[in-house]
Amino acid sequence: MNKNWVELKAKLETEKRQLIEDLSAIGVANPDKPNDWNAVPSTSGEVDYRDEVAEKIEELEERKATEVSLEKRLQEINEALAKIADGTYGICEVGGEEIEPERLKANPAAKTCLKHLDD
Repeated sequence: MNKNWVELKAKLETEKRQLIEDLSAIGVANPDKPNDWNAVPSTSGEVDYRDEVAEKIEELEERKATEVSLEKRLQEINEALAKIADGTYGICEVGGEEIEPERLKANPAAKTCLKHLDD
């Protein structure tokens, strides 16, 4: 394993732990699908007023949007860790060239080199 990859792997694993912690704060893991989470309301109990119902729905929608974003990043992290494990880490998925070390340092889960950033 490339010496720099050891540092990047540690960074990816730290971010993965944080993402799981953040996801746990807003939802529950789906036991049937790995890396799938479901947002849940922050509090349970009955709601008596229409305004409170609307607030709960709005809050759940916000939590769902956050959950989707965090879940996507978690998937990217897991894919990068799998690439490290199988020896394909740091290779551009579009052109097959090495991803610039500066790019990987900035985003260890990067899938493309700078040349193919928008592809």
